[in-house]
Amino acid sequence: MIVDGVKVNFIGIDDATREEAANYVAYVRGRVSEPLKTISVKLCEDGMVDVSYTARGEKFERIRRITGQP
Repeated sequence: MIVDGVKVNFIGIDDATREEAANYVAYVRGRVSEPLKTISVKLCEDGMVDVSYTARGEKFERIRRITGQP
């Protein structure tokens, strides 16, 4: 599901709500300064969750260097 422009994937969690996804987005945004692309939430065997994310890279402009060499 997509929450605030971030795609949230739940792995091993079938009954995840939109509110729960929004909480994970807020959690990761509180710790990461880059704009988020995706968040994956995986249920581990011990009952804990593993949260991983992908951030969007900053846009860059390619600069061509002119050296005068043939």
